This record gives sequence, structure tokens and C-alpha cells, in this order.
Amino acid sequence: MTEHPTTDRCVMGLEEIDASSAGLVGGKGAHLGQLARIDGILVPGGFCVTTEAFRRVAREVPGIGARLERLSTVGPGDAAAIRTLSADLRRSLDAVAVPDGVEAAITRSVERLGEHATFAVRSSATAEDLPSASFAGLHDSYLHVDRGAVLGHVQRCWASLFSERAVTYRLRNGFDHRRVRMAVVVQTMVHPRAAGTLFTADPLTSNRKVVTIEAVAGPGDALLAGLVSPDTFEVRGGQVVADAGTTGSRHRRRTTLSHAEALRLAHLGRRIEAHFARPQDIEWCLVDDDFWIVQSRPITTLFPIPPAPDGGNHVYVSVGHQQMMTDPLKPLGLSIWQMTALRPMTEAGGRLFVDVTQGLASPASRASYLEALGTSDPLTGDALQSVVDRGDFIPALGDPEPAPVPVAGARGPSPIDADPATVAGLVARARASLATLQQDIPSRAGAALLDFIAADLQELKAILSAPQSVQVIRAAIDASLWLDTHLREWLGEEDAAATLSESLPGNVTSEMGLALLDLADVIRPHPDVVDFLEHVEDDRFLDRLPAVGGGREAREAIVAYLDAYGMRCAGEIDITRPRWSETPTALVPLILSHVKGFGPGAAARRFEQGRAKAQAKREELLVRLRALPGGASRATETEAMIDRLRTFMGYREYPKYHMVSRYAVYRRALLGEADRLVR
Repeated sequence: MTEHPTTDRCVMGLEEIDASSAGLVGGKGAHLGQLARIDGILVPGGFCVTTEAFRRVAREVPGIGARLERLSTVGPGDAAAIRTLSADLRRSLDAVAVPDGVEAAITRSVERLGEHATFAVRSSATAEDLPSASFAGLHDSYLHVDRGAVLGHVQRCWASLFSERAVTYRLRNGFDHRRVRMAVVVQTMVHPRAAGTLFTADPLTSNRKVVTIEAVAGPGDALLAGLVSPDTFEVRGGQVVADAGTTGSRHRRRTTLSHAEALRLAHLGRRIEAHFARPQDIEWCLVDDDFWIVQSRPITTLFPIPPAPDGGNHVYVSVGHQQMMTDPLKPLGLSIWQMTALRPMTEAGGRLFVDVTQGLASPASRASYLEALGTSDPLTGDALQSVVDRGDFIPALGDPEPAPVPVAGARGPSPIDADPATVAGLVARARASLATLQQDIPSRAGAALLDFIAADLQELKAILSAPQSVQVIRAAIDASLWLDTHLREWLGEEDAAATLSESLPGNVTSEMGLALLDLADVIRPHPDVVDFLEHVEDDRFLDRLPAVGGGREAREAIVAYLDAYGMRCAGEIDITRPRWSETPTALVPLILSHVKGFGPGAAARRFEQGRAKAQAKREELLVRLRALPGGASRATETEAMIDRLRTFMGYREYPKYHMVSRYAVYRRALLGEADRLVR
């Protein structure tokens, strides 16, 4: 390795830099140093003015700590405060004299790069070019800088750490101003005949198998500034599959790169991507016949994809979307959910996915997958149908062993008799198991608690996958599908099952909503309670509620509701989400809306209206069927399906309710253990 003079690491040559240097040279500098180490990748020579040099300068700014502290308290939407405070910091940094040792190190490094060279001077912050945040274009960069002006431009780059845009970006993305440092990359300028960008994944479609190249004649700064339209090439499978040239005469299009050059550049891009192990956004220059790389950063706009061991195409379905939970899960939430799941799931972007590739590839299971997933979510069904219709994405399998459908709705075992005692037995067994868990878990602590929860998750999985439970749910869904299909065919009736499913017995989700209406009935007669709830600001309001007129009765009703449903919350499949019992203020807007939006007795009235509507629809359909030629048998079969629907469909919500109830027990125990560790 070439010896490069430094002053307490105030300057580092690019050849000295590796991935471990990011704290000294920032994101851009670290990437350039790694690029220079890849065999066959050309990087213009240069050096980095390190964050140590920035630290020496910044400590000379009067009151820098207090000023950064003040800036950290500003909200990202307070543009006026950001403008004032950031401008003040920039002026102060500009006014500080560069220490003699730092200036001397920079000057010596510039001299070693050549007497007649001009330079690119570019910012490289420690929070820059990260996999999750790029800061692209937010800090200053300068091209064609004469050797005598390098130091002044380094100072401008330091000051750009506090540009309004950079400060706002850090505030919005949770970066601490006090922990971010600025390095500066200085490199010799190259004089290209063409330049541009290369994305190792298509930035518009996120297709990882397509390399997209944008090219312009001459330097690429006009392209980066958006002043010119580039020639665009797409490379896939070793071939240029698209070539959109924008220059030349009317009769003959001229492109900045030949196809051979585009393929060679794409190959270099794939080598860089392999080194960094993620898709890259690369800036390049073509000098004579050589490609020089002047920057590479992760593409931060791509949604991550699960690794595919076989390297083939795969189709994944989001578990969260099936559960109406599209937010990312915390790591503990992911772990618990994966341990609960009845089939393998893979994580990407904090979300869980099921691989349905084989099910869609197999002729034996494709139709049931499309029907089941399309019934659960029509948009998902349409997307999967589009993938199948392409014909080139999923290779058709001959006669594979069909994988189980990941959501309810596939044809299951033979339907069981519509006996309410079946559902009652399933619920009783689940409740008994939950009671045992609640009794046994308090005696566990430390590692024993974690082992206990892991073992109990197997009990939960056994309850969720119990053959009779699965059979009941499938029988209900099959009955719903049967009714909609046959009644549409026989009577032209659309969505009959929806009406027949109103006010189902035993639907725990509906019961939860009705119980909230009953709670509103308790509160509505007490205006002082309503006024109190309208001004609630913290979760300890229940302790103060008895002090107002009617407050004791209201408190008892709210506590009773939380005892029954306090284990629930938004995004409840993530065990890390606070439950209603922990944050009862989450319920207050719902309570108040029910108080003001409904009258007394609404719960019983609405349930009876739904039950009567379903009964009337049942009788109407049976009368119409019997009036058809040979309709008696159709009416008998339909009546049996309606009975099966109304007996079993309410239970469909119970397994998730039980799962969430168990999660709440785990959560209380884990929070208790955390409290003990803190103490």
C-alpha cells in the first residue's frame, strides 16, 4: 500500500480507505475507497479530508454544542427556525480559520495529484449514502476546481452540512445533528466523451434483473442537474433490450454509447453490485475507451425482496395486507408472528410474506389459489392473475405436490353438520387453554419465561390448526361461496351471502362493536363525563374519572369493556403494539363518536335489524327457488347452506381473537420482565 501523509488522520488517500473507514471519511468516501479496491474498476485518484479535520474546525465555533442542541429541538415543519439556525451555523463555520496542520495536509495532498490537474470537491457526510437514506444532492459538490481554490471549497462543503435541506432531511429521518460529521472527497477531474448514471435495478419498475443506463455526451453534470434528456439503455440477460436515443438527425439516430459499450458498462455495474451486496446507483464517465466510476450508492427507493436460494422468480403475498395491517412490524413482532404462523414466512422491509410460487405454477392448485386470494383481497387476486397471464415469470410445473393455500377459502374436508355445539366446544377448549396460560405464566422469569412462551406458542399453533376448527371455517367460507355462485346462477342474485351473514351469532368482532354501543349508553346520560372525556390528554384519566358526576359508573363500564377487549389495538398482530388496556385514550374518540352518533339501545336494535334482514332474505330466496321448475331440491340444498353459513361464519373471527388474547398475556409478562431488568 502506498504511504500517504496524514496529520492525525485529517487526510486519507483513497487507497487507504475501506468499509471500516466510514466514520472518518463518510458514506461517499467509504464507497469510493471500496470501489478503488475492486479489480478492474477505475476510480479517479484523490483523497478524503476526514471528519477529524471537520471536528477540529467545528470545535472552534463558539457555543457549537448549545446551537446544535437548539437545532435538534426544532420540528421538521418549522421552516423559519430551520432557516435562521442553519444559516447561523453556516456563517460561523465559514468564519473559522482552518487550523494550520489541517491546511498543510490538504495542500500537500493536492500537490501530489499533479500540477495541472483540476479537481472535484464533494461532500461526504457520515449519514450519507446509507442503505436507508442517501442524502443525495443535499450537500455541496463542486467540479473543475483549481488547485488554489480547493481549501475554500472544502470549507463550503463543511458548511453545507447545515444547509436548510440537509437539516430538514435529518429532522424528518431521525438523524441527530450532534452525531453527524462531514468529510470531503477531493479527486482529479476526468474529461469524458460521455457520462451518466447506471442503476443495477430498474428505478421505475424495481426489476432487479434489468440494468438501466442513462448517458449524455461530455460531462454528466448537466444530466444530474436535469438540464438535458439522456440516451437510455436497458440491459437484461446480457442483451440490450431497450435503446432510447435522443440525439441525432431526423433520419439517423445517434447514441452516446454503442451497444457493446453499454453491455460492458452493465457488466461493471453488476460487479459493483456484487461487492456491496445490494442494488446500486452508480455515476460513471467514459474517457477514451475506459469507464471510470466516480460514485456508487445504494438505491434507497427499492422495496427489499426476500432472498431466493434457487435464484429463480418468486411470487410473495403480503401477510399484513391479509390482516389489514400494512405497517412494518418490530423485530419482536416479526419473531412472534413467525413462530405462530402455520406455514413458512419470510421477512422483507419489516413485513412478512408467504411464497405462493409453487401453488401458482401447479395446474392442480392454481385455480384454488387465485380464487382464495382473490376472495380475500380482489386487488391481490388481480395482481396474481396478471403474473400468471404473463406466462414467462412462473414456469409451469408438471404435476407437483400442491402446497396448501395460505388463506382460508380452499375446498376443505367434507362439510360438517351445522351444529352450534361444535362452535361452543371449540370456544370452550380455547378459553380453558387461555386460563391455564394465565395461571402458569406469572411464576416464570428470565430465560425460563422466554422458554415458556416459546413452548406455549406451540399450544397456540395447535389451537389455530385444530382440524375441527379449520373444518368449521372452511365450511363457512365454502357455504358463502356456494350461495353466491348458485344464487347468481339460479336467481340472478348478487352478493346474497353478505346479507345472509348479518348479525351472526358468536361473531366476537361484531360483539365488540355492539359492546362499545352499550358502553356509550352508560356514558351518554352524564354530560360531565362527556365533557371530561373530550379533554382527556393522558392514559391515567380513569383514575380521575370518578371525581365527576356519573364518573364512577362510567369508569366501571369502561374497565369492564377493557377487561373483555382491552387486549386489542390497531396492528394487533404485532405484539409490540400497545394494547387498549395500556392506552385507553385510544378508545376515547370511538366512545365519544358513539355517544353523539347513536341513540340509547342502539346495540340491541342494530343487531335485531340485521338478524331480521338476514331472516327475510332467507325466506325470500327460498320462496323464489321453490317457484322454479324443480326448485324444491335447490331450496332444500340452499337452506342447508344458509344454516351452515349462519352457524359457522361467526366463529371465523374467534381464532384471531384468541391469538391476540394470548399475545396480550405474553406481552404483560415480557413487560414485567423488562421492568425487573431495569430495576
